[in-house]
Amino acid sequence: MADDDYVYDEASGEWISAAQAAANTSAADAVEVRDAVGNLLADGDQVTLIKDLVVKGAGQTLKRGTLIRSIRLTGDPQEIDCRYDGIKGLVLRAEFVRKR
Repeated sequence: MADDDYVYDEASGEWISAAQAAANTSAADAVEVRDAVGNLLADGDQVTLIKDLVVKGAGQTLKRGTLIRSIRLTGDPQEIDCRYDGIKGLVLRAEFVRKR
């Protein structure tokens, strides 16, 4: 859409520019993911585990204090996707990590 296009916003009952409508929908789709102490997490952040976690299927335990680098948000407010040596497809709950 061009910048001079206008769309009807049913929430406000007004005509708004297409650029503003796109910004509103992207802001509404954003999911806030917070760690155990309430810090906002973003893609690429580093987190530290606050509890020993047994990894199902990998046969190993991640110890408290383990640093996990470059996390990715999944769209679920409680899950983060990450990589760790020897474990593919590791998904952690946000309640067990703290932002570094």
